[in-house]
Amino acid sequence: MTRGRRLGIDVGAVRVGVAVCDPDGVLATPLVTVPRDADGGSDLRAIAGLVAEHEAVGVVVGLPRTLAGRDGPAAETARAFADALSGVLDVPVELSDERLTTVVATRQLRERGVKGRKQRAVVDQAAAVAILQGWLDARRRR
Repeated sequence: MTRGRRLGIDVGAVRVGVAVCDPDGVLATPLVTVPRDADGGSDLRAIAGLVAEHEAVGVVVGLPRTLAGRDGPAAETARAFADALSGVLDVPVELSDERLTTVVATRQLRERGVKGRKQRAVVDQAAAVAILQGWLDARRRR
C-alpha cells in the first residue's frame, strides 16, 4: 500500500461525510461534512479541495450494498458519485463495501449521548471514518 493520507467518503442524499487517515494509514478520523450538490457539483469541488489540502494519495468511497450483497439505489448513487469524483481528481478513487456503517455509526453516537440535530451533523463523518478504517484494516491484513 502506498504511504500517504487517504480520504474516506460516505455519500448521502443530503450530506457527504469525509474522513482522513494519517500518512501511515493506521487511523481514520472525522474531517468534515459537505452539503450534497448533485446538480451543481460543489460537493465534488469541495472534496477535490480537501484532497489537495491534505495531499491525499487516494479516496475510498463507501458502497452501501444490501445485506444480500446487491446494489440498490444508494449503491448506484455512490457509484455515480465515485465516477464523477474520478473525473475531477488525479488520485485513485476506490469503492469499498460499507454495509451497515451508518447504522453502526448512529448507534455508537447514541451510546455516547449524541442526539438529534447534533447527531445528524456528525453521523456522516462517523460513517466515513468506519468506511476508511475498514478499508485500511483490510489492507493491513493482506
